[in-house]
Amino acid sequence: MTGAEEHDVPGRPDGSAPVPAPRAPQPPRRTRVVLAEVARPRSRAEHTRSELTQQTRVGETLVQGLMRAQLSLALRLSLLVLIGLGGLPWLFAIAPSVGRVTVLGVNLPWLLLGVAAFPFLIGVGWAYVRLAERNEQDFTDLVQRPER
Repeated sequence: MTGAEEHDVPGRPDGSAPVPAPRAPQPPRRTRVVLAEVARPRSRAEHTRSELTQQTRVGETLVQGLMRAQLSLALRLSLLVLIGLGGLPWLFAIAPSVGRVTVLGVNLPWLLLGVAAFPFLIGVGWAYVRLAERNEQDFTDLVQRPER
């Protein structure tokens, strides 16, 4: 279109700019208001974890409780092994007739101390690992327990 033809467009007055179509009303812009961090009370688990990481007296007490539980477990199972294996020589000394018993041509003391001792020790070791892991899981649950 040339300049002369533009003036002949019906519906448009001469020399005026095109009129834009009416826009749909836009909703007002939302303003996001950010408040300062509100000091919320820490949960019990967060408090306990901070006690542990900061190595406070409370954290030390919690760790000492875990160590005490693990030591108690180790001593109880050591006593079981001491009585179980250490008691056999006493049994054979007190009752010599038990020491003379033979099973499949092998003396009973040799079978008990040479063969049966290994499954016994493996069983005690398995029990120790399982119970020690349970102690640690109880400690972890105590530290991470949500506030009631």
